[in-house]
Amino acid sequence: MEESNNYGHQHPLLLILNQEQMIHNQSGVTDCSRCGEKVSAPCFCCAEHCGFYLHKVCADAPLELNHPFHHDHPLLLLQEPPSSYTRCICDFCDKTCEKFIYHCSCELDFHIKCALFTFNIAENNLKELDHVALQQPLISTENGDEELEDDNKCFGCREPLAKYTHFSPDCGFNLHEKCAELPFELNLVCHREHPLVLQFYSESISCEICCRRTTPIGFVYGCSPCKFVVHIECASQSPLQVIKSTNHEHPFTLFNGHQHPLFLMLNQEQLMDNLRGVTDCSRCGEVSAPCFCCAEHCGFYIHKLEHVALQHPLIPTENGDEKLKDVSNCFGCREPLANYTRFSPCRGFNLHEKCTEIPFKLNHVWHRKHPLVLQFNSEGLSCKICCQVTMRRGFVYGCFPCKFVVHIECASQSPLKVIKSTNHEHPFTLLLRQVPFTCDGCGTEGNHVAYSCGACNIIIHKNCISLPRIIKSKWHDHRLLHTYFHHIEDFRVLNCLICHDEVNTEHGSYYCSKCNGIFHVKCALKDKDSYEIVENEDEIEMPNESSIIVIESNDAGEATKIKHFKHMHNLMSGPFVGGYENSCDGCMLPISDPFYYCSECVFFLHKACAELPKMKNVWHHDCKEPLALISDKAFVCKLCWQISNAFAYECCGCKRKTCLRCVIALTPGARTCLKHEHPLFYYTKHNGKCNACGGTTHGAFCCKDCDFVLHLRCFSLPITARHKCDEHLLSLTHHDDNSYSEHHYCDICEGSRDPNYWFYNCATCDTSAHVYCVLGNYPFLKLRSIYEENDHPHPLTFVKKKYYYPDCDKCGKPCEDVALECSKPECKYIVQWNCVIPICL
Repeated sequence: MEESNNYGHQHPLLLILNQEQMIHNQSGVTDCSRCGEKVSAPCFCCAEHCGFYLHKVCADAPLELNHPFHHDHPLLLLQEPPSSYTRCICDFCDKTCEKFIYHCSCELDFHIKCALFTFNIAENNLKELDHVALQQPLISTENGDEELEDDNKCFGCREPLAKYTHFSPDCGFNLHEKCAELPFELNLVCHREHPLVLQFYSESISCEICCRRTTPIGFVYGCSPCKFVVHIECASQSPLQVIKSTNHEHPFTLFNGHQHPLFLMLNQEQLMDNLRGVTDCSRCGEVSAPCFCCAEHCGFYIHKLEHVALQHPLIPTENGDEKLKDVSNCFGCREPLANYTRFSPCRGFNLHEKCTEIPFKLNHVWHRKHPLVLQFNSEGLSCKICCQVTMRRGFVYGCFPCKFVVHIECASQSPLKVIKSTNHEHPFTLLLRQVPFTCDGCGTEGNHVAYSCGACNIIIHKNCISLPRIIKSKWHDHRLLHTYFHHIEDFRVLNCLICHDEVNTEHGSYYCSKCNGIFHVKCALKDKDSYEIVENEDEIEMPNESSIIVIESNDAGEATKIKHFKHMHNLMSGPFVGGYENSCDGCMLPISDPFYYCSECVFFLHKACAELPKMKNVWHHDCKEPLALISDKAFVCKLCWQISNAFAYECCGCKRKTCLRCVIALTPGARTCLKHEHPLFYYTKHNGKCNACGGTTHGAFCCKDCDFVLHLRCFSLPITARHKCDEHLLSLTHHDDNSYSEHHYCDICEGSRDPNYWFYNCATCDTSAHVYCVLGNYPFLKLRSIYEENDHPHPLTFVKKKYYYPDCDKCGKPCEDVALECSKPECKYIVQWNCVIPICL
């Protein structure tokens, strides 16, 4: 048996490899201390027989899991379900989750064993799960149909299990043997853009083949970027080319969608000129003019609409508005069908009568090089007149060689020759000639319809004439003003505070006159919920109310004595003669200059934390309500999932809370990190590996000058920390250059340690330890602070026992971590924080 001292337990742990060793070491308690299920080998047990057991798979569980069945976000390992849950249900086994769950912000939850079990399924290692096979071997049921008739359905194809040979490995999870051998990746003809990946879906989504909703629990083949999902059984079936209908006189033929633009051939002469050896209609098998052919000459041909009309005559529905209110939009102009006379030649294809009479070819003043041809816009190009992205389905007028596309309705409109602007003193005049230009309104390139102001030498898109002049954005504390060009006196490079790319100040942008913040127009207006238009420009902008009142200042105008609305005493500016080993009561990170301290009690605030406003808007919170600064309430941060009782911002609407570390870290602009020489910028969508922990990122701080990447949680790690393993402060270290050691270990858990990832180190004692071993489960809870929400008659304070562990008055187990202790010495009441946390969170 291998001995270890891992996983935060005070006694050494023994690794038990088989059931015989398990029976020999059992002492009456047989539940895993992490997942709560019955323990079986292989597992860890306490060498002191104190009743502590861990499944080996639970002990090895990572803090963050990038699950192949859930590509959108990483799954985070939480000790308890989020506070917003009234009840947490595992989306895999459909059973209650009470502790240690893998959680995603999109409300996907797994038991720890369910998450790891499905992770192995994704890696095609289903039959190599030894720890599962030992509990319940594969069970053949060829002769047991009667007994299993009412059992659960197969988790993959959702067919009854009793019909096939199957096995049930664990967790109420059953799979047919054929479903266990499904390929992880699949190329399907109906979705050629990307391969389809076997993945887990907890929400009900329609299958793109059979159009039926997927079951809430189970596997599907899907493409996450395209939101494309098909049932396993639909993906594996060969579709029938012809299906006879009981509701229609003619059979229906399979139609395979096409991805390239199509041109209309009006006569046989045009058709013969364009044929490339393939002469069959892709729908009916025969081809003749009039028909559509592929502009890419890939051999795709299909008869024109009259081919359908022969099967199903055009049906006018002048008096059927009430019945057709819910019918899909017109396939041509995408307007509602119920508003016009219309016809429906075949199911799923509807056109207004006016849209059947539009010309096939059009000569347009804004594209004189070639005529525009009526075609499918399969590439989703934006209209060159209104600049709006067109629907992937439907008709447009386009020039395929020039990638020029206009909406049908835009092509038919007579453009206004002169437009008055609310954002500019002069009117804009239509420029009839198509010329390449950079829009002076939004700063993006254009090669289509433009309007110009001759007095100011400005040329802009039509849509940019109506750009709002002043907006209030969640990305900035002050109002933003639109300008057509920006004066820079010192030749600085100005980067957009959203995308971090350079803003061309010779063209349009939004900027702040108070602090030189600047934004691309497209970035500032991308999300409609992130900004509001300031209608009354003369209204005085009210500044955010400060959290401090300055009492005294020095000659340089710096505050030396302040009153903070969250503390009873006055605060003095540092340095503090007592040293810097204390933490900021606002963000719980170690104190560093500049800061304020209280001379009457142990209270510290970084200058940046003290000067945050009472109310604040932030870009990373969806609610339109502002956030209010609070303190002394236990909460779970909605961004980093850390539990704290320091300062936080609470939404006045949804009441969700964000810690000060995340609010400050995600303030738009460049951020500095003591472990990196260059500035860092936060990108909401970044796939890579964190340099600190090695985990995969889906949003991270990145360096423009090198490949340095940091998670949000790793960015806010304390630079110094204290642990009972060493008498000195431990320093956060980014690289282990200890060349004499072949193997690197943690001096707390004695497990192996990757020298390339961050760890805490004492240079004096040569002590090194994992980050999570030093910080523990609750690094940001303020010890000795009062906890008010309790049913005990006396005030309780947060404590952490380091050397002795009194028994919890609720569960009877030793208080090994953070606990709540009665503030009255004569009362010996103490309770583990784990026994209280579900009540307050």
